[in-house]
Amino acid sequence: MQSPSQQILTCPICGGALEETSGAGFGCMICLLRAGIGSEEEVSQDSTNEALEGDGHFGVYEIDRREDGSLYELGRGAMGVTYRATDTTLRRKVALKIIKIDVVKRSVESRERFMREARAAAALRHENIATVYQFGIREETGQYFYAMELIEGETLDERVHRTGPLDAPTTIQIGQQVTSALAAAEKHGLVHRDLKPANLMLVSSDGETAGADLPAPGAATQRRGRKTTLFAVAASLRSGIHRNPEKLLVKIIDFGLAKALHTETDPQSLTHERFVGTPAFASPEQFEHSTLDVRSDIYSLGETVWFALTGKTPYAGRSVEEIHRAQQSSGLPIEQLKAAHVPSSLRSLLESMLALEPGSRPGTQELAARLQRCSPEARQLRHKRVALATAALLILGVSAFFIFLSLRTHLGPPDKSIAVLPFENLSPDPNNVYFADGVQDEILTRLASLADLKVINRTSVMQYKSGAARDLRTIGHQLGVARVVEGSVQRAGNRVRVNAQLIDVSTNRALWGQTYDRELADVFAIQSEIATSIAHQLQASLSPREKIAIEQAPTNDIPAFELYARAKDLLASRNAKGSLLEAADLLNQAVTRDPSFFKAYCLLASTHDRIYFFGDDHTPARLALAEAAIQAAFRLRPDAGEAHLARAQNLYRGYLDYDGALAELEIAAKTLPNDAGVFELKGYIQRRQGKQEEAVRSLERAIALDPRNSFTLQQIALSYRHLRRFAEEKSVLDRALAIEPSDLDTKLERAAVDFHSKADPRPLHQTVDSIRATNPGATQDIVDFWLNCALAERDAAAAKNALIAAGENPPSTDEAVTFSRLFMEGVIARMTKDDAGAHAAFTAARAEQQKVIQANESYGPPLCVMGLIDAGLGRKEEALREGRRAVELLPVEKDPINGIAMVKYLAVIAAWVGDKDLACEQLAIAIHPPSRLTYGELKLLPFWDPLRGDPRFEKIVASLAPTQQRQ
Repeated sequence: MQSPSQQILTCPICGGALEETSGAGFGCMICLLRAGIGSEEEVSQDSTNEALEGDGHFGVYEIDRREDGSLYELGRGAMGVTYRATDTTLRRKVALKIIKIDVVKRSVESRERFMREARAAAALRHENIATVYQFGIREETGQYFYAMELIEGETLDERVHRTGPLDAPTTIQIGQQVTSALAAAEKHGLVHRDLKPANLMLVSSDGETAGADLPAPGAATQRRGRKTTLFAVAASLRSGIHRNPEKLLVKIIDFGLAKALHTETDPQSLTHERFVGTPAFASPEQFEHSTLDVRSDIYSLGETVWFALTGKTPYAGRSVEEIHRAQQSSGLPIEQLKAAHVPSSLRSLLESMLALEPGSRPGTQELAARLQRCSPEARQLRHKRVALATAALLILGVSAFFIFLSLRTHLGPPDKSIAVLPFENLSPDPNNVYFADGVQDEILTRLASLADLKVINRTSVMQYKSGAARDLRTIGHQLGVARVVEGSVQRAGNRVRVNAQLIDVSTNRALWGQTYDRELADVFAIQSEIATSIAHQLQASLSPREKIAIEQAPTNDIPAFELYARAKDLLASRNAKGSLLEAADLLNQAVTRDPSFFKAYCLLASTHDRIYFFGDDHTPARLALAEAAIQAAFRLRPDAGEAHLARAQNLYRGYLDYDGALAELEIAAKTLPNDAGVFELKGYIQRRQGKQEEAVRSLERAIALDPRNSFTLQQIALSYRHLRRFAEEKSVLDRALAIEPSDLDTKLERAAVDFHSKADPRPLHQTVDSIRATNPGATQDIVDFWLNCALAERDAAAAKNALIAAGENPPSTDEAVTFSRLFMEGVIARMTKDDAGAHAAFTAARAEQQKVIQANESYGPPLCVMGLIDAGLGRKEEALREGRRAVELLPVEKDPINGIAMVKYLAVIAAWVGDKDLACEQLAIAIHPPSRLTYGELKLLPFWDPLRGDPRFEKIVASLAPTQQRQ
């Protein structure tokens, strides 16, 4: 007797096949889709048949007939009907899709969308994607159609319902072919949007099928009832597909269909509040109506593979909302995979494919590689290697028992993962808090030098500094570690007491603890002893170099150590100019007290480089100070990773020498295996090389070591904006807000996503107003967003109020370009057609900007601002010369981020002086990713007003519009 998962159960409402859900029940995916998208108007027989000739011909195509003489339908839906037909010219079988006449008559958008759909599908040529042979319009009737390859096979959905869940080798084979097709589609910039078992056709590689009999002809079509799909299984198949592993050919159908259907103007489209796809197999970003890329399809493929292996979908629900809620609130039901005996490597891959955040999912290349590692051939090869290794170990007398112990699988965080939490300051003097922080940080740093450990970085652990009781289990989960270190420091006179404990977060049990009561001068020896004891407890192997590093004191001067600790605390805030200058002063004092303080020199060099890079003091003198600190560090410890990291930062920030910086980072990484800063800087360099995808991966590695570093999360979000992947930007910013809910920059950037992606300033406006009302003291910190929003809404009064709130600070920045108050007054006057006011403001701004340029003569950003000022004053030749010079000083090839900003403002300069040809030429360059120039900026901001109405400009703006607005 068949199990329920093997029986073909049908829906009593629509006759469609029922699918088993994670709730151990059965549900109809057709009715679920209808519940999510609203009622779907039936495709009447007459609405499409009226386009057919009496003998069943449609142009050169002759519709096949069933045994009872009826036309051979393969599927029908909201847009039209698909028939099995014969191309009478070329004598080949096709699947012919004919659009509904009433849809064509009613909507120009529908006709245009149908053609776009067909062109998108026709652009794909891949062995795992159904081929489009022809598309067009039949002149006699005005009927749109296209003919596609007829797939003689069955869908994966039908296969699972007929035979039950598939084995892992067969499923992996299917996943590999689909991944190959998705990689090809990705190169064309296409996303399927409705990848699911019903859209995967399976055919034996020899074109034949064997095994259990399929239902009689016509049964499959009748069983699916009114289900919306492009193809149905060819009902005349003679037999099924064998249960044993076999060579299958997979064909994806309906490619581009969901995208073409995505429009709000067509009442027949498969959308409801702009949802596109099938809820049970949709990615989280589809529910959020966000811009999609291939990782959305990878999520859907994960759901499809899950269904193939278990006969179930991981998330159950009766509506779109319920399924989305389940995705967000319920963990994956891994027990389903275990019950189906899915190998652990494939389970792990499915977990990553079904990650809620797109950035955490593998790309097509990584997915293909991991599927290959999961394949039987790869496992056999591994088994052979293990067998050989085991034989060798047995020869050496090593017990197989210990081999198996060493190879056991951990489901949670690795045992050798640790976070050193902030130590409590028990000293009577509260100023000793920096000393306590320094002790904890040194222990963390010494452990982080060990490659055999995973050590969470300072920024993340310092968030648990509160004196309140800590929930160690929650902390361990948030940081992804199995162990934590807690402790306290008490300093009195020339004595110090340090207590430290190593705790297993899963049991809250102390694995080791010790109290040290020593002379103050022994504090550095105490740090070494604690780090060494913890390393031994975790059974971490130490190389001779690591043993030296873990025992090496940073300095023997306690006051110098405190100055260093205070500077490090200031720099951790990543705050404005004042903090950087104060930190540099503290570090100078530290190295004056102890000229051999190696780490202080490295941090001092980094501080000078940041002051230079952020434009606070962009002078050769500042670079010389950084260079002097680096040279001092190399004299003290030429082989240390910290010195090479400092040199990498200097080459990147001071000279834009990306290749040199990356070479230094390679050296630094060898001795700094747990330093998130190495991967963070690598990500920034890759971003400025125009390698945004690589940059994201590097930043993700940094976050793995510093998971609660909201700044790095903001930086990944920025990379997503550069790539115009706004759904991922939202997701990452939401994660950052969960860590720091009150962070103003993150709040505003999150609110600005709709501004940039949809030209909708309302969320940003509301957030700015909320901050001004609830936190008036922060008004000066949000001026940039406030001003930008006011300009977009053409609210001159609000824009002027924002300028007043800025005080002496620059009211607006764009990458490295800083705009003065006087310049923005000119922009506001220009926006309101106040020519006299604009001329007066730009004249005053010009005198001010000349001083800025004198201090930074070879720096492009100040010069491009001067070009804008001269353009506003009508000084055409000077303006164009300055704009072009800015591009020369900071070319895109050297800095794709700030270089693009120079190109962007040359386009604005050209627009302001009336050279629309140059403006559009430069703008076409400036919009190429990575670029922060967005649809919202071009659509709303007054900088671009002189170009409005120019067809070239309007075409560029339209190219950046959200998909639904372009269609």
